[in-house]
Amino acid sequence: MLRTIQVGSCTSIQGIFVGLLTNGFIQVRVGNRVYSGRPVTSAA
Repeated sequence: MLRTIQVGSCTSIQGIFVGLLTNGFIQVRVGNRVYSGRPVTSAA
């Protein structure tokens, strides 16, 4: 499942969902790299 995370004030990354961290962040995989950040909610 594709998920989008925010890793900075202006930077977002979209990748394959890897897991949920205890602090509420999620991890996504882009190629060989794994990024963690705040999940971006979808707009209504």
